Amino acid sequence: MTAPRLEIRLDRIGHNARTLVKRLATRGISITGVTKATLGSAEIARELIVAGVVGIGDSRVENIEAMRNAGLSCPMTLLRSPMLSQIDSVVTHADVSFNSELDVIALLSRAARAQHRDHGIVLMVELGDLREGVLPGDLEAVARETLHLPNVTLVGIGTNLGCQSGVSPDQRNMSELSSLATSLESTFGLTFDVVSGGNSANLDWVFDCDDVGRIDNLRLGESILLGREPLRRRPLDGLYGDAVTLVAEVIESKTKPTQAWGEINQTAFGLQPRAEDRGMTTRVILGVGRQDVDPDGLVGPAGMEILGASSDHLVVDAGAARPVVGSEMTFQVDYSALVRAMTSPFVARVFTGGSAMTA
Repeated sequence: MTAPRLEIRLDRIGHNARTLVKRLATRGISITGVTKATLGSAEIARELIVAGVVGIGDSRVENIEAMRNAGLSCPMTLLRSPMLSQIDSVVTHADVSFNSELDVIALLSRAARAQHRDHGIVLMVELGDLREGVLPGDLEAVARETLHLPNVTLVGIGTNLGCQSGVSPDQRNMSELSSLATSLESTFGLTFDVVSGGNSANLDWVFDCDDVGRIDNLRLGESILLGREPLRRRPLDGLYGDAVTLVAEVIESKTKPTQAWGEINQTAFGLQPRAEDRGMTTRVILGVGRQDVDPDGLVGPAGMEILGASSDHLVVDAGAARPVVGSEMTFQVDYSALVRAMTSPFVARVFTGGSAMTA
């Protein structure tokens, strides 16, 4: 079997999704399954739909188009604010998009009118993480302008925390989002379809708080794919953390010193590695590198230590093991490693198990 490759257990992803769907349903919260880390994988999207998510969200319209072309007809949401150069494609392929700029919404309105379609708008609110979002004080004016535009429907509001600045969802910022939703509905005589509280970073808050307020949807990717929450990278009870693993092939296995010799300057990626002198060790090179995966997001087999990586090589201290050339090693991946590996044309994807395999 070719290497490097991602081995993807659809049954475990499905289990994680079903478990979270059931747990969040007890709080009145639905899930939008996020596929942006999977390059818009139709196999994974189908598994999420079977597990009970209410729709699929992705940050790239190209991924949404690919899933449409693969036959998915479920509700699709573009999670990143549309680029002006992609407005027509967004309206064609996505049912809803997240927005924070009136100029973009106006062009979505024009494109939707030309296509004889209606496009849903979720206004994103800035609540402190300093990524996308309308400032709370400007939200009413933006909503008013949006409501005047033809062929677009203001279906709700949302926010994003934990991604850019690491701001944690808590009772204060979630209550503010709830209050903003209630205020807009009262002012304009609306009933929102969705109040999107955030992503996998919201899970600790959801399960610990007494009242989730108006929050009725979360956008979950990492927690489903990797079985962990992203704020502290803690495993979530009852979920699989190994639904996706990276397999790489050994291309060199030799006994070498632990310290480099000669004049030391920056590496190809600007790093200045320093290694403790541990004498001679089994130093293994695998045929995968930074072009394929984030090496800082890998966890190797027990007893082995990842020493570094260049564009095409991953270097590992094998400890007491003696891997031979042509053998394979399996690594656990974090979100950063998963995203890069999924989008590398040099990393194969192998799906096993799950309802998507028989769909």
